[in-house]
Amino acid sequence: MAKIEKVVFTLQQMEMRSESAPALDSRIAIIVTIFYLVVMLSVSLGRLSMLIWMALYPVIASPWLGLSYGRIFRNSLIVLPLVLLIGIFNPIFDRSVAFSVGGVDINRGWISFASIVIRGLLAMQAVLILISTNGFLGICRGLSRLGVPRFLTEQLQFVYRYLIILLEEVITMKQAREARGYGRSKYPLRMWGAMIGQLFLRAIDRSERIARAMEARGFTGRLPEYTSVADRISSRDLLFLIFWIIAIASMRIWDLSALFIKL
Repeated sequence: MAKIEKVVFTLQQMEMRSESAPALDSRIAIIVTIFYLVVMLSVSLGRLSMLIWMALYPVIASPWLGLSYGRIFRNSLIVLPLVLLIGIFNPIFDRSVAFSVGGVDINRGWISFASIVIRGLLAMQAVLILISTNGFLGICRGLSRLGVPRFLTEQLQFVYRYLIILLEEVITMKQAREARGYGRSKYPLRMWGAMIGQLFLRAIDRSERIARAMEARGFTGRLPEYTSVADRISSRDLLFLIFWIIAIASMRIWDLSALFIKL
């Protein structure tokens, strides 16, 4: 399966997951994720040990919700080049000594660089857990139930749905090109420009057909919610919320590494 087909398959799986009963209520998942991101990103760059303890949330929450942390970690590596680019110059500009290990001085720049990398990976892992448990459409419905204006959440849902349409048109054009390419794998730049223009026109045409079909079926500007997900928050979800709010706040207030060093 090619990369584009894999992307479309993943998005469709997310949409199916949002229609089924999720492992965690979307409102609880959104609240815990936002609280974790705010608390984790509020840790100063010099508190590397505290950031490392913040990794307990994705490590424990993943199996709690039936997810594989190994897969979550591998998928989070997609942001690694970006965070490396952000912090790569810190060791160059900040050369003040933080501490020494075996006679080797460790600069504060390296500490801040490691903190930036850990921040980026942990933030991505928290977002992946949120998406994996509820899907994008489930997150939009959760935001609506939390009081976010519906016109914002519905616009997000439209963007998501039309993104799938665009990718499906890409797959169709890719298959047509391969069928008529006689084994060619490289094409001139002029042909790629024409294909991009055709892709845009095909996506617009299909979007207009979908819009007319929606109007013919009584669409009034509001997306109906056909879902089997219960609106009531279960006791299991409340336990997840209370446990992680207390645990994350405790990891932020107290430096657990300092407690273990004293022991």
